[in-house]
Amino acid sequence: MVTAFLAVLQLCDSALPTGRYTLSQGLETFAHEGVLGTPSRPDALSALLADCVQFGVAPSDGIALACAHRAVAADGSVDVDLVVRADRRLSAVKLARETREASTRSGRALLRAAPALGGVTMSGYEELIDAGDVPGNHAIVLGLLGGVLGVPRLEAVAAELHAFAAGWVAAAVRLGLTDHLTAQLLLRRVRPVLAAAAERAVAGDVGLISACTPLPDVMAMRHEQAELRLFAN
Repeated sequence: MVTAFLAVLQLCDSALPTGRYTLSQGLETFAHEGVLGTPSRPDALSALLADCVQFGVAPSDGIALACAHRAVAADGSVDVDLVVRADRRLSAVKLARETREASTRSGRALLRAAPALGGVTMSGYEELIDAGDVPGNHAIVLGLLGGVLGVPRLEAVAAELHAFAAGWVAAAVRLGLTDHLTAQLLLRRVRPVLAAAAERAVAGDVGLISACTPLPDVMAMRHEQAELRLFAN
């Protein structure tokens, strides 16, 4: 179990070369359009982060990750049909182009890093991606890797939600929306939300992959047209 725990830490480490540090999850537009002040009130940031987790990343990426993880059997075989359905639906609920592209870009990067992470390869799924049969979203690749490496499903989902939250508050710091110490306070405040959202996501199936974050989605779409951009989305 200790090795599985260490695998979780590595899979969700910000140092992993997947490019996720370039993502603001729409926060850059929130800041540029003055929706969030610089600096912002901690309660406003924690409320927005909690909503993004509960109504956005958990029911979309979280459930998709759980489905991909569930597709890996104890003998290492994979239910490819389940993975393909989850991958396609996940892309369908990502409304902003930048968000979809960021997810598939980091998914491909994670595939390339897979051999170094656990000596595993997923060439079969990579071939489906290269052929255009599946998008190759990051959450799907992460779920498959977690299943292959023996990471418990709940821990895999929870770690991914925490990685999202950590990246979100890091972007808030870089945008001047908050400071480093308050960022840690935000992560502590959102911890119960992450735990509850992970438990709900683990129980979900492909048909429940969804997202309802209209304002962050609109901000992500506006970001595509911005003349000056610090982040990729």
